[in-house]
Amino acid sequence: MNAPTATPKLAHNVTRLSHLDLPGAGQVYVQGDYAYVGHITNKEQLGTSIVDVADPKNPKLVSQIMLEDSDSHSHKARVIGDIMIVNSERNMTGIGRKADELPKLRRQLRDTLGREPSNAELAQKLGVKESDIPGVEAQQKNPYRNGGFKVYDVSDRAKPKLIAFQKTHGIGVHRFDMDANYAYISTEAEGYVGNILVIYDIRNPAKPEEVSKWWMPGQHLAGGEKPTWPGRQHRLHHTLRVGDRLYAGCWHGGVRIVDASDIRKPKTIGAYNYHPPFPEPSHTFMEIPKRIDGRTIAIAIDEEDHAHSAEEMARRRGRPHAALWTFDITDPANIQPLAMFEVSEVDSPWSRAAPGRFGAHQVQEHMKGGDTLVYCAWFAGGLRIVDVADPTAPQEVGWFIPEPAPGKVAPQTNDVDVDERGLIYVADRYSGFDIVEFNRG
Repeated sequence: MNAPTATPKLAHNVTRLSHLDLPGAGQVYVQGDYAYVGHITNKEQLGTSIVDVADPKNPKLVSQIMLEDSDSHSHKARVIGDIMIVNSERNMTGIGRKADELPKLRRQLRDTLGREPSNAELAQKLGVKESDIPGVEAQQKNPYRNGGFKVYDVSDRAKPKLIAFQKTHGIGVHRFDMDANYAYISTEAEGYVGNILVIYDIRNPAKPEEVSKWWMPGQHLAGGEKPTWPGRQHRLHHTLRVGDRLYAGCWHGGVRIVDASDIRKPKTIGAYNYHPPFPEPSHTFMEIPKRIDGRTIAIAIDEEDHAHSAEEMARRRGRPHAALWTFDITDPANIQPLAMFEVSEVDSPWSRAAPGRFGAHQVQEHMKGGDTLVYCAWFAGGLRIVDVADPTAPQEVGWFIPEPAPGKVAPQTNDVDVDERGLIYVADRYSGFDIVEFNRG
């Protein structure tokens, strides 16, 4: 499983310490001597890997959790103490959410046509192939029921023990945050459109208890609200808690600051949306722990859209790539954008490779100490290290672009974390797990 550790030529101020050929991952989270890797859909139905990283030059796989359900993935993992939470979310399929639309569409066509619509007519309206309709109907009759999150006791890292499976709704849980007391879960919920925040008390981890919900006005359909956006464009990606505030990336709804001082009544105290004109959705939003020139600064990072073909990649030309943003949030009611940081297409030989993505995706969450370095996962741009000491002019100080996974046209750096030693952990969406070190010079 270990591979050569030579540092790729496409690196600056970064040295590779080790590499593991782990399957593609959605998240890596490091606590103490262990890295917890949540895997994206794969044939092996692999959910989570626990890796001993005490010796960063010789990481060792300690255990792996396999999924019983082939329709689900568990690509996110977070750990506090000896408690680990992982998500359970439905795999993406070619027919996507079409089963949700089918009943309403069938009624509309029946009223218009005065008869039952044919499969060809349904397919044309749904935007799928006629041969897909039986699959859409089967999904409607047997909807996904395994969405939620699982809680494990990982006091013995070699033998993680499942202690709770909290089911939610719809296609389940995406990204989330947690601390010793609460889990901040991004999930679909009955009566709402798109993911919202559901907060659970996990002080008794074997019995998570829902505490409260938070959503953007327009999401609560059962409460009579009406969205002003199409589909699920405005939805919660996830929140991060810093002090008594939650920082929410809300996809095409921009970013929000939420007061969580009363955990049972979270309320929005700040909002900023840069969509339009910028096309890529807001993925992660968080406060910088260090005040800069007396100001409270936050960063947001977008997620680059997916190009499935060379034709789609060509259509992207002239369109801004997903970027890193800095904001002055000293007054949450008056959030001010300060700067953007983007990576040039000339900085990666795979910037226009398809299928694949080139652009921002994620940052190291919960920056440690008084540092102003932001560690960014940039898909085909690899790892980018950006200093925001001057938030009006972010400066790149290092980068590391790994080799493409075997059989793939480009690397797809998907997630990054940094441990207390300052070592950096990088996970690829297709395959690969690197431990690297930033050479501060």
